[in-house]
Amino acid sequence: MKTTDNEKENVKKGPLSFLSGSLTSLLLGWVCFLLSEKLVIYFSTHSSDYSSAIANSIASGFKTLVIGISFLATFTFFFIGIGLLIVFVRSLLAVKEVEVD
Repeated sequence: MKTTDNEKENVKKGPLSFLSGSLTSLLLGWVCFLLSEKLVIYFSTHSSDYSSAIANSIASGFKTLVIGISFLATFTFFFIGIGLLIVFVRSLLAVKEVEVD
């Protein structure tokens, strides 16, 4: 049975979908945090010994970019997870509003 666009618009997300999205996002945030931690440890223990100043500059920029992106992903997943958790709690405490015509 096919659903129309109007039927798709009328479907609302419930508290269970907020909770599952929050837990998924928090789990991915934790995985990204562990990956970021390992990247920082790896890049700080393995220094680049290039004879060229340009090569050292490029290597330093690459390390900074990789570490920055990994921590950005960590922050993003944690932020979304916390936001969905707040929406989950709010959806449990929501009071049904009476629609006035």
